[in-house]
Amino acid sequence: MNTDFPATDLVIMAGGQARRMNGMNKLLQQFDDQIQLSKICQHFKLEVQQIWVNSHRDSSIYKSIEPNVECFSDDQQGFLGPLMGMKSAWSRVQAEYALFIPCDVTYIPNQVLAKLHRALEKNPQASVAYVNINGDALYPFCLLKRASLSILENQLAANKLSLRETFRQLHAQHVVFQKQSLFCHSINSLDELQQYKQMKAFKQMFVSN
Repeated sequence: MNTDFPATDLVIMAGGQARRMNGMNKLLQQFDDQIQLSKICQHFKLEVQQIWVNSHRDSSIYKSIEPNVECFSDDQQGFLGPLMGMKSAWSRVQAEYALFIPCDVTYIPNQVLAKLHRALEKNPQASVAYVNINGDALYPFCLLKRASLSILENQLAANKLSLRETFRQLHAQHVVFQKQSLFCHSINSLDELQQYKQMKAFKQMFVSN
């Protein structure tokens, strides 16, 4: 593993109910040329120590596709959102840093992990750095230090589940990425998935002509 930043684990966030996708497991869908699980794993496998999937289902399918992934569910039932997934991860992750990524991302910027690490290095009091794409804050796409755990636990105990508010307490930094002609950075509904695929097909047809 040839990296210039501290050892880091990757946690793919797939613990939601996907209600706007009729319960479809987004991590097993093929938005582009690869299944989301494989796309994410292939992008980061040479940069991270271990890849985890935070999910309440389909662990045997994940491992059949990517045998080296490890799976865990939230510490508490009830679909409490990404904050619970992040807190739950720290009892499994061995590294001092964890990169969290939503299962439904369509665009993974180049050098994203290295740039998030650099943002934390420049701001020692910060315990989190998150991705901003085309002006949109993707709070669940973030690099967390283990030192964040106590604040995550306090927020959950107070039933304050907002990542934005939690990250403010963690002195959040962000890294801005620009991507022209990006229809959406993540897929949140069946309508968005259909539109995304139509836009891709249109662009491919335009390029081929």
